[in-house]
Parts: sequence; C-alpha cells; structure tokens
Amino acid sequence: MKTVDPLLAAPLRAAPAEVFLIDAATLALVDVNATARANLGYDAAALATMRAADIAPSLDDAALSALLAGMGETEGDDIGEQRCLRTELRRADGSSYPAKLTFLRTRRGARALLLAIGDDLSPEQAASNALARALAQAEARFNAIADHTPGLVYQFTLDADGRHAYPYLSEGCAPLLGVQPGELQRDPDLFLRLILPEDRKGYLETMAVSKIALSSWNWEGRIWIDAWKDVKWINLRATPHAGPAGAVQWDGIMTNITESKNEQRDVLRSRARLAELTEHIEQVKEQERARIAREIHDDLGGNLTAIKMALSMLSSRLPPDQPGLLEKAAYLDDLVDRTIEAVHRISLDLRPSTLDLGIVAALEWQAREFEKQAGVACIFRSAERAHDLERALAPDHAAALFRIFQEALTNVAKHAGATRVTVTLRRQRQHLTLAICDNGRGITPADRLKPASFGLRGMSERARALGGTLTLSAAPGGGTMVTIKIRLAPPPPARSES
Repeated sequence: MKTVDPLLAAPLRAAPAEVFLIDAATLALVDVNATARANLGYDAAALATMRAADIAPSLDDAALSALLAGMGETEGDDIGEQRCLRTELRRADGSSYPAKLTFLRTRRGARALLLAIGDDLSPEQAASNALARALAQAEARFNAIADHTPGLVYQFTLDADGRHAYPYLSEGCAPLLGVQPGELQRDPDLFLRLILPEDRKGYLETMAVSKIALSSWNWEGRIWIDAWKDVKWINLRATPHAGPAGAVQWDGIMTNITESKNEQRDVLRSRARLAELTEHIEQVKEQERARIAREIHDDLGGNLTAIKMALSMLSSRLPPDQPGLLEKAAYLDDLVDRTIEAVHRISLDLRPSTLDLGIVAALEWQAREFEKQAGVACIFRSAERAHDLERALAPDHAAALFRIFQEALTNVAKHAGATRVTVTLRRQRQHLTLAICDNGRGITPADRLKPASFGLRGMSERARALGGTLTLSAAPGGGTMVTIKIRLAPPPPARSES
C-alpha cells in the first residue's frame, strides 16, 4: 500500500497547525502532518493517493499554477516568498471548513515542493457569524422600536459646505409628514419646504446654534401637509455629534404636538376670558362700592346730621329740673356722634375719598391708617407727584392697585408678625412699581400652595388684570417683599404748533 513519503521535518510534523507538503510539478500530496490528518479525517494511505485539489476543491490546477508562477524560484533548500489565500478544505465525511493557507516554495534536492500551512478559521467564522446574527437582531429590535415609536425617529447630517441628508428615517415619516422616507431621502430640502414660511427662520436659527455649540436641538413649529390640506405642529428634539471635515450629525425624534398646542391655545383663551371677567367684576365691585359709599355718606350722613341738629334743639328746650331727660338727650347726642363716625368709617372702607386725590395720596393715607389700627410702623416713600400719575394711571387701575396694597397690608397684619413695613412707590419709564417690604417671619413655598390662600391669588389676579405682575420674594434681612409692577399708559403725543 502506498503511503505519503515522510519528508516533513520533525517540528512541522508535530506542529498544532495543519501542514501540507505538495509536489510543485504534479500537485500531489507528498506529506501531511498529524494535525491535518485529524482535521480532514483521512489516514496517511488515503492522502498518499490524493492531490491538493482533492482536499481543496476550489484550488484547481490553474489557480495553483498561477500562484506558483507568482512566487518565483528557490535555490537549494531555501524557502521562497510566501502567498496566502482563503479557501474551503473538505473532510473525508464530505463536510467543509474554512481555512487560510500560507504557501511557500521549497526544494528537497532536485525536487521542487510547495509547503502549505493551514489555519482552521472555523472559530473565527463562528464568531463572525454570531456577531452578524447579534447585529441583525439588534438592528431588528431597533427598527421595531423606532417604527412603533409615536413619531419619526431620524438621523440628519449637515456638511460644512451646507449639503444635508437623512441617512435614516423610521416608518413614522409618512404618518407624521405625509411623505415616504425614500422621497425625503432623495430630496432633503422637502422638509424645509413643508415648514410654514413664518416658522422657517426659527428652525434654521436653532439648527445653527446647535451646530456651533453642539448642544441639544429643540424646535417647535408648524408644517403644511399638502396631502391632507392641514397644518400640524411638530416638536423636534435631537442630539448633535461632530463628524469628519466639520460635518454634524443629529440623532433625534419628531413628534406631533398639534393636540397639545390646541389645548394650550384653549387654556390661554380661557385664561384671557377669565382675566377679562375678573377685571370686569372688580370694576363693577368698585363702582358698586363707590355708589354705596356715596349713598351712605349722602343719605345716612345727611339724616344723621339733621337728627343731631333736631336733638340739639330739643335738648336746649328741656326744663333744667328734669335731669333724667337731660341725661337721655346727652346719651342720644353721643350715640348720633358715634353713628356718624361709623358711617364715615364705613364709607372710607368702601371707597376712600383720598382716591379722588390720586394714587399717591391714597397709598399714603392707607399706610397711616394701617399704622394706627395694627400698631405696626409703616413707612411710605415716593418721589412721584400725584398729578404726574393721574394721566398715566386710569382711575380703575388706581383703585385696583390700592386694593392690592390693602390686601398686602392685611396679610402682614394677620401672618407676618412684623414690627415694621416699608412701602416704596417709584416710576421707571412706562412702568409703576409698588414694593411692600416687612421684617416678619417670611413666607415659605408651602404657604403659597395652601388651598385657601385666596388673598395671594386675588392679588396676583388683580395685577394680571392690570397687565402687570406680582412677585413674592425674601426681603433683605428677613421677612417678605411683595412687588407689583404695572405698565402705565403711554403719554399723549405732543401737539405741534403751526
């Protein structure tokens, strides 16, 4: 029985890699080491009858001849230059496995030989296949998540020269924008044309800021869907990444926020209507207070004055020998005086007559009244003159500002525990600012959120009805500062003399 001639050196016969010695002229197998025989499943006798093409079908004679021609010749027992290629080796059972063969020319005396060292690539291919499967699974999961996300998941690139593209668009493109992903990828300018002209500037500006600072891109705007003849509000949120040659890529999502925008618009309309209603109610209340105050002052005050005059006349005619009647008359006279004072006080509470003198006089009067009634020092400071504000501050606005001031002082008396209050009124161009600062215990965030804190809410609503703002803050040195800022009416245009 013919066997392969044992021409391999001992180190090669014991090598862990597969080693083949091939006759360069006939391409027959001359010698094969134990590792190769084990991998292929052939014994030495079977291999002695085989050629290289029998174990590597893809390496036909023409391929090996071309390989040999490119390797040059060797002299003596020298090893020539090497060549590598990948192929499939076939086992005795018909199965195959990938291998990398490194070929070298050599000689044994006058015999030209080809030394092939093989590396089994099965583990490498298995790892590569496993990685490919894992990548395919990850891509499938990502696509499933992206396609089921309520919106459009996308990638957007912008080159340094201004060219842009959409490398990735999820299936949410058509439901959101009314165009297919392929259509937008072929024509990236299509999205910009969808944006309403008045919103394009904001879109481009926010993109430029995000590109320069590599900060998050957040934009809201309207697009026109021609297929549905409808306008949609969309929100765009994306994260930028720097690319080569000054390019930037954004990974983000677009969502339809039309419904929330409509709800927000309805809320703003309702709030505006509520503010108008609140302002109207306050005006009606002030008018009603003024009417009641006038009636109390005119009717009750006049009647009480007449009663006092009649009572004085009757008292003067009482006989001096009737001390009981004189005492009753004095009591009635004192009762009338106290009633007149009560009427006067009630009239002032309903509508202080000092409001007719201007907001400065009214605030100063209220500060003095608060100091007398609450026993808390109240300092009022104002560099404004009453007649300077009369034309800029409407009477109903002056009354509303006065009521806010009253409510603020009431809160100080009830809750602050203060010993001093400082009130400052100042004008800054077309704004009037009233600041009430106390040295009490201060206000906590929990106090503002109390369900029954209607005083603060009322003050805030009054200020909003005036087109102004009300803020609460910590006062310097402790306590609370309430600041009301309202806008004054613009001054009338100056008359030109001809």
